[in-house]
Amino acid sequence: MKYRRMGRTGLKVSEISLGSWLTYGGYVEQERSAAAIRKAYELGINSFDTANVYHRGEAEKVMGAILKEYPRDSYVLATKVFWPMGEGPNDRGLSRKHVMEQAHASLKRLGTDYVDIYYCHRFDPETPVDETLRAIDDLIRQGKVLYAGVSEWTAAQMAEALGVADRYLLDRIVVNQPQYNLFERYIEKDIIALGEAKGIGQIVFSPLAQGLLAGKYDSVDNIPADSRAAQLEWVRKGITQEKLDKVQKLAALARDNGLTTGQLALAWILRQPNVASALIGASRPEQVEENVKASGVELSADTLAAIEEIVGGGKAV
Repeated sequence: MKYRRMGRTGLKVSEISLGSWLTYGGYVEQERSAAAIRKAYELGINSFDTANVYHRGEAEKVMGAILKEYPRDSYVLATKVFWPMGEGPNDRGLSRKHVMEQAHASLKRLGTDYVDIYYCHRFDPETPVDETLRAIDDLIRQGKVLYAGVSEWTAAQMAEALGVADRYLLDRIVVNQPQYNLFERYIEKDIIALGEAKGIGQIVFSPLAQGLLAGKYDSVDNIPADSRAAQLEWVRKGITQEKLDKVQKLAALARDNGLTTGQLALAWILRQPNVASALIGASRPEQVEENVKASGVELSADTLAAIEEIVGGGKAV
């Protein structure tokens, strides 16, 4: 396993991170979840990601319970705040009240005194940015959070947050968690450039496009019963014959390079120096074993050019 610095910080995270969205605490039974987390740690993954909203806290409980088997200083743990956690008007968003209350609730569910990264899970247009950043800055000063991050914010929103932090001498955001894969490339337009200029690293989610780039699906009419696409309509709608045809071509290219399709897709993401880590979701230990082999793989210029020809530039904007 290779490790990279997260943005301008001194924190090093594994090139492959393990997440818990759509897996732990809900769709995957706890025994399989535990096996996947343990395998990840065994193979050198030190970056683990969850969120309060994932199955209303159940994913945090599962991940926290397994990670307690290991020394707390040996891994990087991240969680998030924004989405509704109740029916009340203050049970959502990035107000000081919600940020503080959910931070403490997450720490309790995770069974730890602090999280390494605390993400603002989306931008909140109803809360002043300085209110949110002051709350997170207080959590950092209290030692309950080590680094501030955001997820799926635009470049303009992140630039605003940096300006506010500098104006009020607050801790800056140092990591962003956007979606990024061969079919979803919007961060290449301006987010990567902002990250490189301002020291914000990217820990990207959905690197395999919900399993599509893992070669899991061979036909829109033949969806495996145990797959996410079979369980979630929005995942199924994202599977088109056009994409499947491209995946077949990528699979052939991967074989020529001695890789699986998923490993090729992950190595392509890690070609970006501003990307600190690619965040995978795994329901079985074997999936973790396959994905970690993408760490340290360097694709040739010819292979990168062939990928571009196949995917046609993806969705860059």
